[in-house]
Parts: sequence; C-alpha cells; structure tokens
Amino acid sequence: MKVETKEFIQYRFREYYQSASIQLPPQFEKREWGFIFFDDAFPDVVMRRHKSFMARGEAVDYVRNKAPAHAFHSAAYYVNPEAPTMQEKKWQGADLIFDLDADHLKLKWTTYGDMLQKVKEETIKLIGFLTDDFGFEDNDIEVVFSGGRGYHIHVRDSRIIGLGSSERREVVDYITATGLEVENFLYPKEVTGDADETGRRKTVKSLRFRSGGSGWGLRLHKALKEFLDNISSMDENKALEEIKKVEGISERMAEMLLKVVKDKSSMKRLKEGNFDQIRKFPNSFWEDIIKRQKIELKGHPDEPVTADTKRLIRLPTSLHGGSSFQAMPLTLNALDDFNPLSDAVVFGDELTVVNVTKASDVEIKDKRYNIVKGIHKLPEHLAVFLMCRGVAEYGP
Repeated sequence: MKVETKEFIQYRFREYYQSASIQLPPQFEKREWGFIFFDDAFPDVVMRRHKSFMARGEAVDYVRNKAPAHAFHSAAYYVNPEAPTMQEKKWQGADLIFDLDADHLKLKWTTYGDMLQKVKEETIKLIGFLTDDFGFEDNDIEVVFSGGRGYHIHVRDSRIIGLGSSERREVVDYITATGLEVENFLYPKEVTGDADETGRRKTVKSLRFRSGGSGWGLRLHKALKEFLDNISSMDENKALEEIKKVEGISERMAEMLLKVVKDKSSMKRLKEGNFDQIRKFPNSFWEDIIKRQKIELKGHPDEPVTADTKRLIRLPTSLHGGSSFQAMPLTLNALDDFNPLSDAVVFGDELTVVNVTKASDVEIKDKRYNIVKGIHKLPEHLAVFLMCRGVAEYGP
C-alpha cells in the first residue's frame, strides 16, 4: 500500500472519529487496550497493546488523535491493565465473548452479501442458545457487527465473569453439540398393545422421545417437527429427494418416512414423540437433525476466542481498517433488519479518484459495481472500501 493511500485512509478515519460518538465498554479503565496504526508496517499487523485509560475523555481523545486502523479492548478486567505481563496485570474476570466469522463457520456462500447474511443467521441462532438455554437476559447481551466478516457477541452477566477457560469451553461444546448423544433423549415406554387371538392385550415397549422443557431435548424435537412439516408440504418427488439428502437414508427408508408424514395420524404420533415408526433409522438421520440446530464451527476455531479469558476484541463504533465499515453495536431487536453493506457504511458519495489494481465485484449501499483495473472516479464509500481491501490506491 502506497504512503499516499495510507495517509488518505487515516485522514478519513480521523474525520470520522472527530464527530463520532465513540462507545467505551463497561469498566473500560480495568481493560487492556490494543491498537494497529497506519504506520510503516501497515497493512501488516503490528499490535500495540498493554495500554490503559483512567478517564473517558482520555480514551476518546487518544482514538480521535491517533485515528487507528483497528482498535481493540480486552474481554478481561485487570487490576493493572497496562502491565506488560499477564501475571502483573492480575486478572479479575472476563466477559463471555463469541466471534462468529465466516472463516470460523461451515458455510457455503456466493457473494460477500450472501456470506454476511448466512453469518447473521448463525448469530441469531447463537443468541437463541444464550437466551433460551442459558437464560441470559437481552440486556446482558451486546451484538456487534465486526466491520468485516461476521459478528461479535459480548455477554456481561455477573454469573459468568469469573468463569475459567475450561468452563467457557463447555459453553462452546454445548452450542456445537459436541458429545451430544441422541440416545439420551430416547427411552422405551411400556404401553398396552393390540389384543391377540385370545383377547389378551400385550404390554409392548414403545420408543418415545424425551424433549423436556428446554435445552437440547426441546431443540431436537423442534428441529424434527420442522423437518417433517417441510417434507409434508412438498410434492412426492421433491420430498423423496429432500429425505434422501440425509446420509444413510435408503430409497426404502425415504419412501417409508414419506408415507408416515403424509398420514395425519402417523404424523401426529411422531410430533408427540412416538418414534416407533422410525426407530430403525440410522444415527446419520439424527445427526442431520442435530445439524439443523447446532452452531457448526470448522474444528472449533471460535473456541480459543470464547475460552481465552485474556482475548482482545474489536471496539464497538470503531472502524475496521480492512473494510472501512463501522464495528456497529446492535440491539437484539435491530439485528433482523440490519444490513451491514449499507447500515455500517460511514463514508459519503463524494467522487474520489483511485487506481484500481485488481478487478472487483462489489455490493455496497444497495448497488453492485463490477470494477475493472485502471483509473476510476468512485463514490468515496466505495473508494475507501477498495483501498482498505488493498485492491486500489489513492489518486491516479
């Protein structure tokens, strides 16, 4: 990246910070701070950390004057946050944080916008775990668009502040269904069967599902019902194709399940938790049902973030030096309608001359641009985005 490009981006970042309302985290004076600047090393990552602030004005002035490419604070609270070693810092506790990034999730996507939408859906799913299964209140949870490829979730509840790494890892195991065994939710129930030729009624064991009032039992039952409802609404050929997508389901099993879901009384029994009709289905069927509810991570790369009690996380309302987008804090209610490709864009439409060094297809502020290499006059929000992405230089 040319010096002129870095200087222009920093100039525009500084303009943003001069007028922006910068949000500091609770107990900011107990947190360690870290920054990446538009220095000679940029865009290479050189983190300056072990910084602390004792007053709000001090922190805000620092950000406004330095106009960093990236700004972070610790999830942890310390006695001496500016100390150079963790031992000297004296850890007091930490927020529970999640970093849901497209690189962390097993997602298939086509465009940047499609990717962000899919990550948002996983974020909403994770919030469901936090509120429904763990019982956190909405006001204990802060959701922040990262400014890049996903979302950060901060949970601030006195009950979790003191949790260590192993306990936090258990939270990740729960939401990813690690070690979950469906057999724990299935049980035999003795019921009276049909009369035999002598008129006697035999007692038989029926396979039932233990859903419970919350947790994974409820989630599995809900996912199964949604899957069955979806199948029952399809025409026969499409339904068979959908069922056979489940690994281990044979043609015969698919036809049997389709027959069950098309029969109202059979469907009713399934929804009530009577699984006699599908008791011989393979484990892969249940694994598919679990997959519909869990958060799928690629080898748990998010686990170090959540389990790391000393992790730095991006400052909400700061700008992301790799995109120019705002790390935008959101209420849970606002998340559904949030569109990062317009709502997190802070720069305007004034035309800016750039030299595009790599052809790019970009969707931003409700427009799609197919930009070839060469000199262009582009809206500033697009020009700064391309410069931050490293595919354009400032000026002709």
